[in-house]
Amino acid sequence: MEAFLVSLTTIAVAEIGDRTQLLSLVLVARYRKPLPIIGGILCATLANHGAAGFIGLWFGSVVKPKMLEILVAVSMIAMALWTLKPDKLDEGAASSSAAGAFYATLTSFFIAEIGDKTQIATMALAAAYANLAAVVFGTTLGMLAANVPVVFLGKAFADRLPMKAIHYAASALFLILGVVFLFRALGR
Repeated sequence: MEAFLVSLTTIAVAEIGDRTQLLSLVLVARYRKPLPIIGGILCATLANHGAAGFIGLWFGSVVKPKMLEILVAVSMIAMALWTLKPDKLDEGAASSSAAGAFYATLTSFFIAEIGDKTQIATMALAAAYANLAAVVFGTTLGMLAANVPVVFLGKAFADRLPMKAIHYAASALFLILGVVFLFRALGR
């Protein structure tokens, strides 16, 4: 249960203001079809975070526990610093595919998540907890928790959020997790 809850909260907070959340705004403004967009986000996140989770799980099985916890701690602290730098959506990031809102969301979201901080966090969490299902389910629900309100409420909702404070809170969460894993490693 810890793996699920940590994964859910970490990703939900980290995703606020992330480029994929900005992509959600672009997609809803362009297609105005929330349900296919949400379906695309769900499928893309499951595929992307599932792959990241497998990589993290494998990595966790080949590295000694103490070293793994140190690596996870360092990655979480790095994520804390990365989170302080707000993402901006690149021009043309939304798919121009005529395949519809679902396929445009599926492909653009999957690509936007490659190398994103939430994907890297998913790898680290899967390595740390060795419970692939709990981590991927938690990170996927975290992505949906952050993106579904954006899809339904659009830009008006996003403009009212205190983005700077949210980035600081997400950074603090990653830092706390990094320190917890560091203490676990030093306690071994």
